[in-house]
Amino acid sequence: MTLYERLIREQDEGYRAFQTKLVPNIPPETILGVRTPQLRTIAKEVFQSGEREAFLRDLPHRYYEENLIHFFVLSMVKDFESCVREVEAFLPYVDCWPVSDQATPKAFRKNHEKLLPYVKKWIASEQVYTARFGIRMLMNEYLGEDFREEYPELVASKRGEDYYLKMMVAWYFATALAMRYEETLPYLEEHKLEDWVHKKAIQKALESYRVTDEHKEYLKSLR
Repeated sequence: MTLYERLIREQDEGYRAFQTKLVPNIPPETILGVRTPQLRTIAKEVFQSGEREAFLRDLPHRYYEENLIHFFVLSMVKDFESCVREVEAFLPYVDCWPVSDQATPKAFRKNHEKLLPYVKKWIASEQVYTARFGIRMLMNEYLGEDFREEYPELVASKRGEDYYLKMMVAWYFATALAMRYEETLPYLEEHKLEDWVHKKAIQKALESYRVTDEHKEYLKSLR
């Protein structure tokens, strides 16, 4: 059974209709309508099969779900150098936010020092979803023990008119307010972010269960 046949077997027309509305910037005919748990199962099968290398080389993929599977496969690559090389090869083909956001390679988690130069390069990219992916990696991997005060500046200085890029910047700062409140707060107090991003970051922080009520009350005054 081919990958396409496997995807068609798992197709859900109702879910397809939902996905086409959720991801309006790609052609609807490229969306088959397969739910994430099924895609992860298929990705595991691809990863363990002899067809993995051929699949990873077959770019660009035709279907949205193939792109999701591609990143799910990469998330299972244990060797850091191999993983980051494959991620770099794939990022130019990422064309929507769900593909950018779904997978976090496990190899990244134990290699923050090696990963950081790539994250900085991705954030600086002119390609929207490469930059979005870089910001998400900085958010996912560097708001804990490896946080440095200069990291929020990398995100605050990122400018662009694309909605999905601006939303990622806002998401980063909302998450940073939850995890690194004292270090992040000056970016809101001093209005270092674009006005739309500033307001959206506060909105998302107010919606977060990880931000304390006391902090939320103060953030309201900064809107």
